Amino acid sequence: MSYQHILLVTDLLPDADIVAQKAKHIVVNRPGSKLSVLHIVKDTMVGFGYELVPASSLYDEIDDERCQEARAKLAQFLERNELNAVNSEVTTAISNSEGIVTYCEKNDVDLLVIGRHERHGIAAWISGATADNILPNVPCDSLVVRLSKSVAKK
Repeated sequence: MSYQHILLVTDLLPDADIVAQKAKHIVVNRPGSKLSVLHIVKDTMVGFGYELVPASSLYDEIDDERCQEARAKLAQFLERNELNAVNSEVTTAISNSEGIVTYCEKNDVDLLVIGRHERHGIAAWISGATADNILPNVPCDSLVVRLSKSVAKK
């Protein structure tokens, strides 16, 4: 298959470089393909009575500080991994899964590259893995890079 638009989704954790290098290898070996990089900041939810509403739909500045910090980390990530992305984006979404699927649909992504951390015990039961949640819904091929252990966010 000839992949034209490859999307690397990153959580910006320390082992994200492993996933970045896999995506880079694919892009380098596919002349004419383009790479996009996406990081999702989980949207802050605001309660109105019995309903929860994403704060980003009400106020633009609510998640702005977190997004600016993520943009700075994303720029470091791109430089460290020598990624030549045509598009690098930090966006907010209700969930990582929803943000990734929406991005793939809107941007005609051919291949999604994402890492998957091992989860054990209650962590696997409560949160699950983003990769597991998106695979049934994403409209393109996917490469899930297995990462050996869970990494705590810094």
